Amino acid sequence: MMNTPSVFRRLWLLVLLSGIGFSDDLWAQQGPPANAPVTTTVASSGTVGKDSNSYPPLPIPFYRGSHPTRRDLVGFYFHSFMLVYLLGLFVLWVWTANWIDTDANELKVQPQLWNSIVLLTGVAGFVGSLCAPQWFLSFLSMTAGYAIPMGIYVAERNKRVPESGKVLTPRHLRSVALRLMSRLGMNVGTKEQRSHAGGPPIRLIGKSGKGAGEVDRSRQVESSTGYIAARELVYDAILRRTTDIHLEPKEGEMSVRLRIDGVMYPAEAFDRSTGDALVNIFKVLSAMDITERRKAQDGSFRAEMEGRTIDFRVATQGLHGGEKMVIRILDKGATAKTLSDLGMRKQLVEQMQAIVSQPHGMFLTCGPTGAGKSTTLYAALQEINAYENNIITVEDPVEYKMPNVTQIEINSKAGQTFATALRSILRQDPDVVMIGEIRDGETAKISCQAANTGHMVFSTIHANDTIAALFRLIDLEVEPFLLASSISAILGQRLVRKLCTDCKEAYKPSADLLQKIGLPADKVDKFYRPPSKPEGTCPACNGLGYTGRIGVFELLVINDRLRDLIRETPNMTAIKAEARKNGMLYMKEEGLRLVVKGTTSIDELLRVVK
Repeated sequence: MMNTPSVFRRLWLLVLLSGIGFSDDLWAQQGPPANAPVTTTVASSGTVGKDSNSYPPLPIPFYRGSHPTRRDLVGFYFHSFMLVYLLGLFVLWVWTANWIDTDANELKVQPQLWNSIVLLTGVAGFVGSLCAPQWFLSFLSMTAGYAIPMGIYVAERNKRVPESGKVLTPRHLRSVALRLMSRLGMNVGTKEQRSHAGGPPIRLIGKSGKGAGEVDRSRQVESSTGYIAARELVYDAILRRTTDIHLEPKEGEMSVRLRIDGVMYPAEAFDRSTGDALVNIFKVLSAMDITERRKAQDGSFRAEMEGRTIDFRVATQGLHGGEKMVIRILDKGATAKTLSDLGMRKQLVEQMQAIVSQPHGMFLTCGPTGAGKSTTLYAALQEINAYENNIITVEDPVEYKMPNVTQIEINSKAGQTFATALRSILRQDPDVVMIGEIRDGETAKISCQAANTGHMVFSTIHANDTIAALFRLIDLEVEPFLLASSISAILGQRLVRKLCTDCKEAYKPSADLLQKIGLPADKVDKFYRPPSKPEGTCPACNGLGYTGRIGVFELLVINDRLRDLIRETPNMTAIKAEARKNGMLYMKEEGLRLVVKGTTSIDELLRVVK
C-alpha cells in the first residue's frame, strides 16, 4: 500500500495540475518495479512474514508518472489528450457563452437567466472533470457541462426565429461548411448555395432577361462591394414586417429608416461609402442610370426568399447632400385576406358581402396611401366565384396573385395606362373589373359607364372620407347624374396598430378623456396601452408595444334618397345627414369599438383618425 505522504502528493497534483487520468489504471495493471523496496521480516519459523510495525508488501508495482515504461516521463502526471481536450473545450465554452449572451439579448429570451445557467453548468462541468477518478468520467463531465445548456438554449431560441435563422440545423451546418470551404478556395455546391452561405438566405434579382434587350442585372452586382450588406438590409427589413426602406444621405453616413406598421423607426446606419455603394447596387438592379444623381428615377427589382417571390419598387431623388432612395416592399407571395379577416364587425361584413355580390354597380375604397385599400378590394374579390365570373384586374403593380383571375399590370412607359387598359378589357366580356386607382377624369368616366352597362367595378380613390370621395369624383368632371346611377357604396378606411397581447397594460381612463371622445364614464372600466415602464423588452413585439395592424372603416351605402341628393343638388352637409340617418358610423366611432375591446390604444386611434 502507498504511504500517506505519497497519497497527499497525488491528491495535491490532481487539484493543482488538473491531473486528469492519473496512471492509476496502468499502475494497477503493471505492478511495482522490480527494485521497489518492500519492508519484510523473517519470522522465527524461517518464513517471510510481516513486521507488526511496517506496511504489508505492495500487491502491484508502483511508478511515478503517466507512462510505466518511459523514463523521460517520470514525474509527469498529465493525460496529454485530456489536457488538450480540456483547454480546447474551455476556449469553445468561453466563445459560446459570449454568443449566447449576445443572441439572448437580441432575441429577448431572458439573457440573465441563460448567462447564469451557462456559467454555473460550465464551472460545475470543469470542476467535476478535475475531481473525477477516471479519465472517461472527466470527459463526460466536461462535455456535459458544455453541451447540455448549449443544446437546451439552441432548442429554445430556434422556436422564436424563422427557419432561415435557426442554428445547428442541417441547413445551417451545410451553410457553415460551404462558407468555410469557400474561404479555403474550394467552390462546392451550386452558385445559389454558395451565395446563401456568404450571407442571408435571400437572392436579389434584377430585371428579367425575358424581354428583348434586357439582361439579368443581378450578375453585375454579385461581386460588388456592399452586396452582402444590401442583402442583409433587405432580409432584415422583411423579417421586421417592413413596408418601406428609406436610405437618406447625411454628413458622414447613410441613415436608414424602416416603416413598420405605418410608423418610421430608425435602423443602424451605414458609413457614407458603404451607403453610396448600396444605392448604386439597388439602382443597377432596378435598371436605373447610376451616373445620374440629380434627377428623380424609379424602377423595380425582385427577390427570392424562402420559396416565395417579393417585388420591390425603387424611387430616387437628388438632394443637396446626396441621393435619397426609398424601396417599397411588395410581397406578391402573400395571399389575399377575406372580408372577415380585415377586422370589420359582423354587420359591416354582411353589408359588404351584399354589395360586392351585386350584378352591376361601382364599389370604391378611399383613404390615404398605405391605408390598405388594395387589400380590401382583394378581399372583396375573394367573395366572388372566379369560376362562374370573368374577373379582370388592372393594377400598378400586381400585389397579390389570385387563381382564375386575369391580372394586368400597367406600363406607363409603353403607353398602357388605367384608361387605355380599361377600354380594351371592356371588350373582353368581363363580369367584374377591378381598377387599381382612379387617378384622372377619363378613368373615372369610363368606370362609371362600365358600372352602368352591366359590370361590377371595384376601384380606389384618394380621399379623406366617404363623403369627400363623392365630391372628388365630381371634381374629376364626372356628371352627377352619371355618378348617382353608377355608384353602389364607398368604404373609407385607415389602419391602426394592434396592441401587443403579451405586454399591453390596462388603466382607468379619466372622465375628461371619456367626455372628449363621447363615451359614457359609467360603462367603461378600462382602456389598454403599451407598457409605460417596461421591465425589459417584450420578445413578441420587440419592444414596440404594437404588432400588426387592423382596419378602421366607414361604409357609405348609396340608397335612392342619396342618389336623388347627388343627382339634384350635391351638398356635403345634406348627404352626410342622410347617411347618418341610414346608420353610417364614422371611422372614429368604429375605432372606439376597438379601443374598448383592447385591440388598440386611444392614442393610436387619435393619431390615425381625426
